[in-house]
Amino acid sequence: MTAADIAATTTADTTADTARTRRRPTRLRTALLALPLAATALLGGLAAPAQAASTQTATAQTATTQRPLTCQGQGIDPTAQLHYQTQIFIKAPLSTVWRVHTDVAAWPQWQRAVSSMKPLTPGALHPGSQFRWTTPAPATASTPATTLVITSTVQNVRPGQCIRWMGPAIGDGLRIDRGTHVWNFIKVPGGVIVRTEESWTGAQIEADPATAIRYLAPGLDEWLADLKARAEAQTCQH
Repeated sequence: MTAADIAATTTADTTADTARTRRRPTRLRTALLALPLAATALLGGLAAPAQAASTQTATAQTATTQRPLTCQGQGIDPTAQLHYQTQIFIKAPLSTVWRVHTDVAAWPQWQRAVSSMKPLTPGALHPGSQFRWTTPAPATASTPATTLVITSTVQNVRPGQCIRWMGPAIGDGLRIDRGTHVWNFIKVPGGVIVRTEESWTGAQIEADPATAIRYLAPGLDEWLADLKARAEAQTCQH
């Protein structure tokens, strides 16, 4: 091997070593970035799918990935630590879905979670309308089983498009200072997409957010499922 060959070989080896050295930090950074994603996937796989999805979308941190819902420019409490957003497709006319949803007096007929309902304001829902309803709350490690009495006051309404209400929920040993609930209705081919978002505020529930969110998230999913079943059943009857 000539001196020129040795020099060329040395240069090639040095270049290869340099390239490998440059690639190592890149591979290391890629691996480190992948670790949180892998951990999230693993933890999500260990949890029940519905509960995992609810928990991950219910906190203020993950809510930044979703566009907040509004009605006439107003949404949920932006300072709330506890909030959840979900949606469903309903194969029914928009007029049917809206009528079923806003006929609050009939809620106990189709909502599994509503024990009783008393409209406090006559007529169609409008800003200032109030209704009082009850829902059972199971016992937790820190609160006894009770019945929550919820007094909702409508804040915003755009018929056939959106509605927003808020109010406290009070039971024996359990209190939600204010729940703010927003509903959007979007007409699409073949039916309607109903989107809803709710926030809870109050010292008691904020002291144990992990427990509170286990009831907020599945409760909204069940509400949408019941609305879907009711609206689609009424559509089939006509």
